[in-house]
Order: sequence, then C-alpha cells, then structure tokens
Amino acid sequence: MSRQMIVGNWKMNGTRQAAQALVASLVDRLPQGSADVVICPPFTQLAPVADKLAASPIGLGAQDCHQAVSGAYTGDVSAAMLADLGVGHVILGHSERRQGHAELDETVREKAVAAIRAGLVPVICIGETAEQRDAGQHEDVLGWQIEGSLPEGFGGVVAYEPIWAIGSGRAATEEQIAQTMAFLRAELIRQFGETGKAVKILYGGSVNAGNAPSILSIPEVAGALVGGASLDADAFLSIVGAASAS
Repeated sequence: MSRQMIVGNWKMNGTRQAAQALVASLVDRLPQGSADVVICPPFTQLAPVADKLAASPIGLGAQDCHQAVSGAYTGDVSAAMLADLGVGHVILGHSERRQGHAELDETVREKAVAAIRAGLVPVICIGETAEQRDAGQHEDVLGWQIEGSLPEGFGGVVAYEPIWAIGSGRAATEEQIAQTMAFLRAELIRQFGETGKAVKILYGGSVNAGNAPSILSIPEVAGALVGGASLDADAFLSIVGAASAS
C-alpha cells in the first residue's frame, strides 16, 4: 500500500482558542513517520494555524477558493491569497458546497484550475445522493462529476463522499466502498490515461476512529477526508495512526 493521506475538514468550526488548542495537541502528539496529514480550518483560523504548523510535518489546507485571482467578489478568497498564507491544499466541490451553494461541476473545475495555477493541490470531492444510488445511477453520476470537475491533466486528489451515507443512518459497506473505488480508478484511467493511475482517491463517508482501520485497508483507498472526527485530537490521531505511511 502506498503512503496514505488524511485530510481533516473542520468545516465551520473553530474559534481562536479552540483552534490553537487542537493544533497544539496534534503537533505535539503526531506519530513520527506518520501518513501525510493536512488540516483545513475555516478561513478565519488559517493564519494563526499556519504559524503553529511552521515547524510541523502537518500540512495546511483551506475549504474552498474563488476561481478569480482578485476582484470585486465580496466575501470570497482567492487561491493566491491562500498560497500567500502558506496553504498547500484546498478542498473543492464538497457536497455541502454543491448542495448549499449550488456549485456546478464547471465551477469546481474553474476553481481547480485557479488552485493549480496558484501552486495549491486541489482535493476535489465527488459523490452521489441516495436517490442516485438507489436508482443505480451512481457510476454515471460519478463519471460525469469526474469529467466535469477535474481539469485536463489533473494531478491532484479526488475525495469520494457518498452523500447518502453521511448523517443519514445508512452506512456504506466495505464491499460498496471497494466496488466504487475500483470504478473510480478505472474511470480516472479511462479519462486521463496514465495520469489517472497516480491520482490519490480518498474516502470521505463519516470516517471515524472505529471504522478507519477497515476503510483504509480497502484497495484504492489512498486515505480519508475526515469531518467531525477531525475536531477531536484523540479521534483524528487514531485515524492517522491507522493509515499507511509506507
């Protein structure tokens, strides 16, 4: 198994005091030689967290960026601004952005291009709804999302998050995850050729300390996009400990 990546998405959580305490715990307790770790605080905490991570192997990520370099876009943050703060990764196309902000594949693609130009690694999220899964349309949906969201020659990271298994009481089985991951790899290779073989595919469906070991052992799972568990140092470090660092 290749070196895995664990990305912590704090979402809209984290005051200065809470963020500082969490980062300090992660930095102090991160196992030596662990898998690649990236944490993605809200915009307001990026600068202070960057300072705390300066001498740490933990990478800094953001949760979104705008597709323009600068301009009259009130409330938005550009990829160049993120890079200026020391951000190295950016989550794009998360289901909460696609659903809550009506982001289209085209928008995600434009943001990915902007991120790459600024020197950031985009972590592009894709995933199907319960209706699409139950109708047997999930592979078509995922294929369309890859085609529409990933720019030509994409060399970033893909995160598969089954929307139907997040906070719904329905859990994706290991068999379902394995089948979907195998499809995603084949689809990436079909659309991007040799480049598609190297794209990391993370799993992002309610990963926690209990299910991480089994999920991370599934073929083609190159790591995890962690939501709620990333706000708890013990839980997040347990997930990191379950990941392969080889």
